[in-house]
Amino acid sequence: MPRKEPSRLELELAAEVAKHGHTVTPTQLERWRQRLWLARTTHWLDPDGVIRPEVVNRAIHLAMLSTQGRGIGWGGWVFWAIDDTPASAERLRDALVAAALKLPLQRAGVDAEQIPAGDSDEAFEARERISAQLLRNRHSPRRDFDGTLRAGAAEAGFNLPPSRSVPNLFHRALTEPGARMLVGGVGDVGFEGLMESWAATWPEGRETFERVRAAHEEAALTGVDLMTQSPMATGLLGLVRAVEQADAAPLCAAVRACTKASGTLAMLLGKAVGHPEIMRQLMNHAMWDQWARVGGIAPNGTPGEAAIALSTVQYLLTAGWSDDLHGYQSLMD
Repeated sequence: MPRKEPSRLELELAAEVAKHGHTVTPTQLERWRQRLWLARTTHWLDPDGVIRPEVVNRAIHLAMLSTQGRGIGWGGWVFWAIDDTPASAERLRDALVAAALKLPLQRAGVDAEQIPAGDSDEAFEARERISAQLLRNRHSPRRDFDGTLRAGAAEAGFNLPPSRSVPNLFHRALTEPGARMLVGGVGDVGFEGLMESWAATWPEGRETFERVRAAHEEAALTGVDLMTQSPMATGLLGLVRAVEQADAAPLCAAVRACTKASGTLAMLLGKAVGHPEIMRQLMNHAMWDQWARVGGIAPNGTPGEAAIALSTVQYLLTAGWSDDLHGYQSLMD
């Protein structure tokens, strides 16, 4: 069925956007309204009958994100989080769960709801098989982004702050226990198993390991198991539950903070080519290792969506993490 003729308001909004050097079509405007990225036309006008500036600005940003051959991706999540309505929060919740958190399992042909729970040998062995399935045909690069930066800086004779964490987050010794935790939670790896994997990738980190071990032993004396406080305590299903059970306002606030921080980090990394001192300041903060390397860098497409989802869960579940992210945002600003 052919689309109806564009309305006068649609043409007016397209003309306003064109004044800023961007092009939108009535079909795009309709699609954005259906996705709840743009308000319905009944909310476009101010009391004087002029299209509201915020509607024009929203359409401009959507046009910038909608370049040919590229989906809006997690950029669309920003608008849902900003609007913070019951309907937009549900769209956001569904996207975080379906498009990001469950995607690794779906791509491996695994139904997250069918992962066996419990401590039986059969359940554990089944989870081990699923973990191996996740890693099938997965390539482990020699360096991650942090390692590449440090190698380049060393060649250029440029000093960077010392690393606080493992040099390559994608080392096979880390991705294997990571996959097991994703499927079965921290109990399937255990504290000692995690320490062994870190030691295999970062022999120089002995002092850090001793500090971590001492903290866990001290907590254990008071009856606290710090491993159970990890966002990965119950694996992927725990992350999904955290998003599904979060109230709308905190969920939207978490996504607003994480997307804003990732966008700011991307801008700064672009500027760092001509101003390398920026990298020193970014890497000299604890959140470089706690966030920037493990989810702060959010590219377009599904990898970026997964990164934002991971950051959102940490924001919601990890004590003090949201304050640390806001502090890092202030530094980046």
